[in-house]
Amino acid sequence: MIKRICDILGGGIGLLFFCALFPFVGAAIVWESGFPILVRLERISAGKSIRVYKFRSMVRGADRMKKDLAARNERSDGPLFKIKDDPRLTRVGKFLRKLRIDEVPQFMNVLTGDLSLVGPRPHEPEELSHYPPAFRSLAEAKAGLTGLSQVSGASGLPFAEELALDAYYLSHRSLWLDLKILARTLWIFVSDPTGV
Repeated sequence: MIKRICDILGGGIGLLFFCALFPFVGAAIVWESGFPILVRLERISAGKSIRVYKFRSMVRGADRMKKDLAARNERSDGPLFKIKDDPRLTRVGKFLRKLRIDEVPQFMNVLTGDLSLVGPRPHEPEELSHYPPAFRSLAEAKAGLTGLSQVSGASGLPFAEELALDAYYLSHRSLWLDLKILARTLWIFVSDPTGV
């Protein structure tokens, strides 16, 4: 109950931040590449499929281009997909991602209860088949806007290490640990936005 109250308070504050940014970010996205401003991406949280909101940082139809770019994937240790200088990113999108602004709309997911402020990273449904058996239970937990794996190296972590950190969080979660992760997230966001 305490965690949900914190999520509602944090989500409300984040939503105010989102509302302040929306006119400016929305105008920049539309100016460069048209609508839509927001995208809804399928992720797994609490054992079910949800749709998380993000500011659109890629060209329209970017998901259909993923297969053609598979050979350039830098993440060979698991199902995650990352390439340097992704050609699907728009100029505005690169700026949004550099400052992590593209993820601000996910505060709406926190308010609705689909995500928590802190939790395991929300993965795509097709990534679940790559989970080792010992980590399958991660998909049953409510995913977070930030988490232990995100503040411990983010996308630079090997896939197995990311899962291990999320599993550690679930077995040691507490209000104090959540506060430490939130403080670490805020510090990284202020000092090095690309590190979250």
